[in-house]
Amino acid sequence: MASIATRDAYGEALAELGAVNENIVVLEADLSKSTKTSDFKKVYPERFFNMGIAEQNMIGTAAGFAAAGKTPFASTFAVFAAGRAYDQIRNSIAYPNLNVKIAATHAGLTVGEDGGSHQMLEDIALMRALPNMTVIVPADGIETKQVIKAAAELEGPVYIRLGRPKVPVLFGDDYKFEIGKGVVLKEGTDVTLIGTGIMVSKAMEAAELLAAEGISAAVVNISTIKPLDAELIIAQAQKTGAVVTCEEHTICGGLGSAVAEVLVENCPVPMARVGVEDKFGESGLPDELLEKYGLSASNIAAKAKAVIAKK
Repeated sequence: MASIATRDAYGEALAELGAVNENIVVLEADLSKSTKTSDFKKVYPERFFNMGIAEQNMIGTAAGFAAAGKTPFASTFAVFAAGRAYDQIRNSIAYPNLNVKIAATHAGLTVGEDGGSHQMLEDIALMRALPNMTVIVPADGIETKQVIKAAAELEGPVYIRLGRPKVPVLFGDDYKFEIGKGVVLKEGTDVTLIGTGIMVSKAMEAAELLAAEGISAAVVNISTIKPLDAELIIAQAQKTGAVVTCEEHTICGGLGSAVAEVLVENCPVPMARVGVEDKFGESGLPDELLEKYGLSASNIAAKAKAVIAKK
């Protein structure tokens, strides 16, 4: 199976966008080779701005660009984007509802050896709590490219969560991303596995493990965390009667919390959350960390069997 890092797809999409939209400007916090905004810099250096290791200033400058009619994409690692610059995002972008796109890379445990200080596990929770903010976590490179283009067309703040390592390509060239809409990747009748980001491919693996035991699992990709596709989530809960959410993020305030909020108010069913269970990360190889923290296909399958037993 082919694989590509979502940050790589982001860089490619930015360069392509620059050719068709002269209002696109890119701001960077001295990490352009890592975030892949260097792809844009190579072709449109006059619209690229390295703000240095000054993430808060970068966000404030992006707000100024947006107020002047430009469409800024501001990038750095997720721990600096959502964490260090939270106040500026809240008061200078979300509050005035400015057209700034924050594309944060190196999110989650798969930052790997950089360790707990750099493994941002709380950004979805922080960003989805902000009024006016759209929050998107693409599952693969193909979806990432479409997300970037859709974000550029949407008027208003957008937070896009991207990763460091290569991930399996799940979608074909015929895939059509739509903000606020989830996608059923596999139909099932016994349980629904709802994933976001890199955990969508893990959910697909888990569905195969369950199928080997005679359990029919549906798999849903929820790439837009906010606005959430509540209609699809409710329909799946009604169909299968059990739900497991899967995310490379703390279980506090992320996809699992968002889905639980929808279900408890509309269609309560047995539910479990697969994610980091209220802990910080640690240094290690990405695959080993995912296994240690329970973000594995086998753990998803185990949680699925547990919620089915509660039906």
